[in-house]
Amino acid sequence: MKEFKDIQRILSHVRKAVEEYSMIEDGDRICVGLSGGKDSTTLLIALAELRRFYPKKFDIVAVTVDMGFLGSDFSPMKGLCDTLGVEYVIEKTEIAKIIFEVRKEPSPCSLCAKMRRGSLHAAAQANGCNKVALGHHYDDAVETFMLNLFFEGRLGCFSPVTYLSNRKITLIRPLLYATERDVAYFARRREIPVIPSLCP
Repeated sequence: MKEFKDIQRILSHVRKAVEEYSMIEDGDRICVGLSGGKDSTTLLIALAELRRFYPKKFDIVAVTVDMGFLGSDFSPMKGLCDTLGVEYVIEKTEIAKIIFEVRKEPSPCSLCAKMRRGSLHAAAQANGCNKVALGHHYDDAVETFMLNLFFEGRLGCFSPVTYLSNRKITLIRPLLYATERDVAYFARRREIPVIPSLCP
């Protein structure tokens, strides 16, 4: 009963976003980008729960992009996916080696994010997914808006639903109405597994 109550607030936000923006259709196969942080892990749990009763039937595949850092341990995510009945895929890459050893990037974040996105989208395609669910929440949207306003002088933010014509996949952000506080509260109450970042 405790777990049911804990997830109700997150689920209400997710269902509202999914329905208002028509994020999920019958027969969708959705790749959840599972980084191991609290946002993506909360999203995975919420979608797995939504899958149980949502009128439009869909499948889920969780994908973790392994950047190649020594000591990476994704067994907590594998255990969670087994518990949720979700297929789990680890996409192995050499992103860390390319960025830190080959290119020796002084400001690696932008390139790293771009390469991780590319690997995630490729893995989604390879596993027959037509959609990719990302763990961006309300606070992320506000932050993106403010950064665009102050540093680029324009009004803009990421879209709740984005079609990538070059990949033929659609990006969705079901946590759009959930705040950072909502996610943090759920993660703490549920004691969800979180993988600490190894990025230097």
